[in-house]
Amino acid sequence: MPDAKAAARTVSNSPVLRGLARLGFAVNGLLHILIGLIAIGLAVGTGGGEADQSGALTQLASAPGGVFVLWVVVVGLAALGLWLILGAFLFRATDPKKRVSHIVKEVAKGVVYLAVGGTALTFAQGGSSNSASSTSQASAGLLATPGGQILAVVIGIAIAAIGVYFVVKGATKKFTDDISVPSGTAGTAIVFVGVLGYVAKGIVLVLVGVLFAVAAFAVDPGRATGLDGALRSLATVPLGMALLWIVGAGLIAYGVYSGVRALRARL
Repeated sequence: MPDAKAAARTVSNSPVLRGLARLGFAVNGLLHILIGLIAIGLAVGTGGGEADQSGALTQLASAPGGVFVLWVVVVGLAALGLWLILGAFLFRATDPKKRVSHIVKEVAKGVVYLAVGGTALTFAQGGSSNSASSTSQASAGLLATPGGQILAVVIGIAIAAIGVYFVVKGATKKFTDDISVPSGTAGTAIVFVGVLGYVAKGIVLVLVGVLFAVAAFAVDPGRATGLDGALRSLATVPLGMALLWIVGAGLIAYGVYSGVRALRARL
């Protein structure tokens, strides 16, 4: 066990892995910028495609040199996911509950990055994927199992809770613990972009969680449509187009912040 921890620490502290993890933050930012642009496109009626990771990856795949960029996305997100998971188990804390909470949170984030990286790999190899359809299928699979409805509701609530966490982290500027914030105007701009980005991403996650839970209550997997469905649902409420503009701009801000984090993250 000590040997395994030592090996994990060596890999986690590797300059190569840390550099690739920074690349992961950068490509994650790129995906969020593209998703934000798609959301704004929906608001003005000029956009098409899915307003989620699949839609962003589709745009990359169709762009000149897109396949190369997709492979960069794959490598960056895989490295970031691995770095987060290794770091989670190397975290030290005197309070066991705090350590367990940290491990669960970081491993969950790592798995998400690995999953998105896996989707990017599908596109890089010439395939395609539909996130909304995959989410609906996953919901249907859960609802078809004994106790699946309860589990689906719990998952929806958990996603919404993560969204609330993002909103709070943004509103309280807690994200500044993750980066080295420069002084002066540059620092003020970075913090502003971070606040807007975290709050917007949190709002979207809350919507995703609510839709997933509603699908479970209604036993209607078609309502669990992931990020794309959450953004499109905004268009159906009063002032929905304006909200899409704001959320789209917020996701772009989160993408810009992720780019800054790639350069200034405390790793």
